[in-house]
Amino acid sequence: MAAVEQITDALCYHAEGPVWSPTWGGLRWVDMLAGDVLTLRADGSADRMHVGDVAAFLRPRTRGGWVVATERGLALADEADGIPTPWIELWDDPSIRMNEGGVDGLGRLWCGSMGYDRVPGSATLYRVDGDGHVTTVLPEVTISNGIDLSPDHRRVYYNDTPTGRTDVFDVEGGELTRRRPFVTPGTGHPDGLTVDSAGNVWVALNGAGRVQCYSPSAEVIAEITLPVRLVTSCTLGGADGRDLFITTSRENLDDPEPEAGALFRARVDVPGLPVRAFAG
Repeated sequence: MAAVEQITDALCYHAEGPVWSPTWGGLRWVDMLAGDVLTLRADGSADRMHVGDVAAFLRPRTRGGWVVATERGLALADEADGIPTPWIELWDDPSIRMNEGGVDGLGRLWCGSMGYDRVPGSATLYRVDGDGHVTTVLPEVTISNGIDLSPDHRRVYYNDTPTGRTDVFDVEGGELTRRRPFVTPGTGHPDGLTVDSAGNVWVALNGAGRVQCYSPSAEVIAEITLPVRLVTSCTLGGADGRDLFITTSRENLDDPEPEAGALFRARVDVPGLPVRAFAG
C-alpha cells in the first residue's frame, strides 16, 4: 500500500487525462467539462488554458507541439506552449462527446467517446492516423476509457466503464484482436489506466476511491487509497518515472469532499514508460 499525497488544491470540477512529457516540462491534465488544460508548476499551482467546451485528453506530437481532444474532434498546437487550433471533427452528433484516448506503437491516436446521457452502445472507439484518416475500431461502446499498451506493444488494455471490468486485446499487424476480460475489480468503476515498464496495469476505480495495480497475469500487486471517491485516471512520470499522478473529480457529488478535484501523487517501485507521441 503506497502512501498518497495531495499536491494541488481542488482545482478542477472533473479532472482527467494526466500525461507526463518532457516536451512541455512535466505534467499536464484536463478539467474536462470546463474545457481547460492544466500544467503543473513546482509550487503546486497550475497554469490553465481554455481549449473549447470539452478538453478530453492530450498527447505530444512527434513533430513538436501537442494534440488535444475537444468535444467532437481534435485540435493541434505546433509549440509546447502553443494554443491549439481545430483540426478535424470526428462526428456531428451533439449528444456524444469525446472522453478518453491514447497513442499506439505506430503513433496513431485512439479516441474514445461517450454519450452525455450514457445511453448504452451510443459511443465508439476511433483510430486517427497521422494524416487524419479515421477508422472505427470498436462500435457500440458506452463509456470509452483508459486505453494503453504493454511495453512490447503486443497487448492493449481497455475499459468500457459500464462493463465493470478491464479488457485486454492482442495487437496483430497494428490491429486489435481477441478481446477478453483481464480483471473485474468487484468494487468501483474502471476508469483511466496506465501501464508501467514491467507491464503492470494501474487502474483508477471511480467511486471506490482507489487505484489498483495488476500484474500481467492479473494478480493484484498494489493498491492506493485516496480520501475522495471519484478517482478518474492516473499516469506515471517525474524525474525517475516513479511518481504516480492521480486525478479526481467532484462531478455530481451529493456529499461535498474538500479534496475532490485535486491532483494526488504516490511513489511507486516500478517506473512508467515514456509517453508515445501522436504522428500527426
